[in-house]
Amino acid sequence: MREDVENLDITDVTANWVNAAVLQHQIDERIKALADLSHTPLFFGRLDYLHAPGADKAEGAEGERFYIGRRHVHDAEGDPMVIDWRAPVSQPFYRASKKDPMDVGLRRRFGYTSGDLTAYEDEHLSDPSEAAATSKLLQQEIERPRVGPMRDIVATIQPEQDEIVRAGLTGSVCVQGGPGTGKTAVGLHRVAYLLYAHRERLARTGTLVIGPNKSFLHYIEQVLPALGELEVKQATVDDLVAHVEVRGTDDATAAVVKGDARMAEVLRRAVRSHVTLPTEGVVVVRGSRRWRVPAYELETIVGELLDRDIRYGAAREALPQRIAHAVLVQMERSGEAPDDRVQDAVARNTAVKAAVKAIWPPVDPAKLVLRLLTDVDFLAVHADGILDEDEQKEILWSKSVRSVKSAKWSPADAVLIDEATDLVQRTHSLGHVVLDEAQDLSPMQYRAVGRRCTTGSATVLGDLAQGTTPWATRSWDEALAHLGKGEAVIEELTAGFRVPTDVIAYASRLLPHIAPGLTPVASVRENPGFFEVRPTTADEQVVDACEELLRNEGSVGLIAADARIPALTEVLAAAGLTYLGPGEETTAQTRLTLVPASLAKGLEYDYVVLDEPQAVVDGEPDERTGLRRLYVALTRAVSGLTVTHAAPLPQQLA
Repeated sequence: MREDVENLDITDVTANWVNAAVLQHQIDERIKALADLSHTPLFFGRLDYLHAPGADKAEGAEGERFYIGRRHVHDAEGDPMVIDWRAPVSQPFYRASKKDPMDVGLRRRFGYTSGDLTAYEDEHLSDPSEAAATSKLLQQEIERPRVGPMRDIVATIQPEQDEIVRAGLTGSVCVQGGPGTGKTAVGLHRVAYLLYAHRERLARTGTLVIGPNKSFLHYIEQVLPALGELEVKQATVDDLVAHVEVRGTDDATAAVVKGDARMAEVLRRAVRSHVTLPTEGVVVVRGSRRWRVPAYELETIVGELLDRDIRYGAAREALPQRIAHAVLVQMERSGEAPDDRVQDAVARNTAVKAAVKAIWPPVDPAKLVLRLLTDVDFLAVHADGILDEDEQKEILWSKSVRSVKSAKWSPADAVLIDEATDLVQRTHSLGHVVLDEAQDLSPMQYRAVGRRCTTGSATVLGDLAQGTTPWATRSWDEALAHLGKGEAVIEELTAGFRVPTDVIAYASRLLPHIAPGLTPVASVRENPGFFEVRPTTADEQVVDACEELLRNEGSVGLIAADARIPALTEVLAAAGLTYLGPGEETTAQTRLTLVPASLAKGLEYDYVVLDEPQAVVDGEPDERTGLRRLYVALTRAVSGLTVTHAAPLPQQLA
């Protein structure tokens, strides 16, 4: 299939060099999408239907066999050899059961190693004499060691995951899932499914995956290309709102106030305050005639535009046309017959432009936010009745700033500028947005993401127990309201496929303290995993724990409080252990990653050494946030966890 595309001759099929370049780019992208994956076979399953799908199921009707794979594969004649996992005919591979066989006689799973088929396993779903059993190959695939970036899960998608993956494009979905439930994989595979089912529509409107940081995005970046999807963009929330250079930080209290949804109304008031009701009329001179629009009529026009509550910039563009229309009405009454060209000319008239500038001046969003944060009186007027005096003092800058460029903007400030920018000019909306680790966003950040999918849908992924910011989400209903997707369906994943039983049971001791009422994850893995709590007296013993785990197959993550990273860097170097940074791809030679606790979210390793749990807790502004950070760090292991500590463990783990 790839060679067919490579051999296409487009010499005489394009009208000009521009068309040729576009077509060649499309061909190049198609070749990339058809790339072989050396470690992955073309198919991982087989379905034997009792009857051909869609055919009359009368007695004697013949069945049909399909091989299920990551990609559609056809032979030289164009007949399908492997069916795409997203096709409707593939759905029973994930959802059929002994209770509901979905007309499937046999489901076969293939096992493979480094791309070579090594085993197969059959389930006769329509045979009442065969008892239901847990798939050994499925367990092996789930528990297979993790080396390199995140991989797809098309061979192991579970029925409850498949329902979310195949949910329609028009509705938004929120997935609450504890550690190891596969929520990130579900979100990415949902994108792949939507691109398959609605390719033309999403090709026009665009698709975006939003992650918490660059390390996380690097870790997941190969999942969609491996499924043949190359056009999905990836970004962090900070990337979306990068209107200014961020060089500063806020303390927790100021960041919470700036991230509060009430700031949207403060900004709206500040933007609209630039509109000044006219006190004088406008006189338009055309030839020997003078046309006057009185102040009261201008005031009516301005009032109507304000009442419509459209974007500030759109209203400013409409104002000269509305004034020109008032002039044209007078012209028609006097017997003239002006057309659209006359109206456009009047709208460009010097007097009209001067009036518009005085009534509805341009607004620079960054300058507006700068004034709010530095001008006590300006903030007091527009925050009156919204923020109290203490809250206003928290967000005011202590030092004066000369210009937008010299200001030390914080991430929360950039979000405010994005809100102000949208008040002036509407933000472009995409067809679908996936928001991962959503529990850490502030209400204002939710609004920033929601602006990117006002006319599209969203898939929101997160875990309330893993919220590690002072403004972390309290409930998904509240978060979805800020996102503008209050109608979204909330789904919960509680079956854990990644974290071993003993590890998740230990981490779940923290749940009553960090997320009361949340359903603990129940591990479905048969392998209980390796788990040990090891007291230490020196940092060298932490290195010893890493070396022990490196004797196993797979990746090892050393997770520690951010403040402990420099000390551990030194002892690792002294021991001659090479290591990577979070998100960097592990290799056979280097399988150890040193991970600051603040960057551990979303990552996973076969084995984890967690250094000094109490230091992880102490590294956060408050105990609850610290315990949530610890919960994240404890649940990064796929096969085993060693907790090392010289200081006493947090009492919540007792």
